[in-house]
Amino acid sequence: MNIHELNNFLTLVETLHFGQASRACNLSPSALTRSIQRLEGEIGQPLFTRDNRNVALTPAGERMKTYALRTRSEWKTLQEELKDEPTISGTLSIYASITAVYSLLPDLLETYRAAHPQVQLELNTGAAEQAVDQVLAGEIDLAVAALPDRPAARIEFLPLAEIPLVFIAPVSGEFADPPRKGKQLDLARAPLVLPRSGLSRSRLNKWLKGKAIQPDIRSEVSGNEALIAMVRLGCGIGVVPQLVLERSPFRDEVQILQNAPQLDPYSVGLCAAKRSLTRPAVRALWDLAAQAQ
Repeated sequence: MNIHELNNFLTLVETLHFGQASRACNLSPSALTRSIQRLEGEIGQPLFTRDNRNVALTPAGERMKTYALRTRSEWKTLQEELKDEPTISGTLSIYASITAVYSLLPDLLETYRAAHPQVQLELNTGAAEQAVDQVLAGEIDLAVAALPDRPAARIEFLPLAEIPLVFIAPVSGEFADPPRKGKQLDLARAPLVLPRSGLSRSRLNKWLKGKAIQPDIRSEVSGNEALIAMVRLGCGIGVVPQLVLERSPFRDEVQILQNAPQLDPYSVGLCAAKRSLTRPAVRALWDLAAQAQ
């Protein structure tokens, strides 16, 4: 087993397609197959199930994925530590929502690129609620994420901003009329569009439980951007981070409900596994962010 075969394995894990993986690895499909077979021979168990249409990880393959991600990260760290020159180089992978890419990262990444041009940046976007899981799985070096109510022991968190949560409704249609002045929005009767998971959902669930309210949930979505789009369509009332709403292309087609309950805001910042912060490329970005506070 060597680092090249581990990289071949992880590429196949990402694509679950021998043809795509072989091209990404600059190997022929037969050469990639032999590489995987050598790993399976050393482990003594199949890592993938295969048929004419599908490739999937076996339970042994899932365990091998965790091992391979950890080993690749440690190998990168060792390479950087053993270099004689002080220049920081290598790769740095970052995960963030589209909103974070537009609003929280530009100045930080521009400063980092100017200071460390030898580092190859890999920017990945996706739903904000998946950020911490990406870091814990070892798939990403750093992520922009909301500080969890119960942070994992293996995670370090550096606050960048405090984000209020706001209730929104469409500007026209069945659910558009705000409550009369002085009267709070009745969440026991309001139709709701909610995120499936994440801090917005947990904050609202806590508030509803404290009031013994059984909510009328009309729709559940993944991602704040999708939630705003559903509210705009008239599916119900939603709750989103104010920063996301300000960056949304639909911000003028929904309204903030002023008489809604006040939910606790949350802190958004960088998060990284503690072991990743030993890598110079990761630590350098972390330190720049801390200096900017």
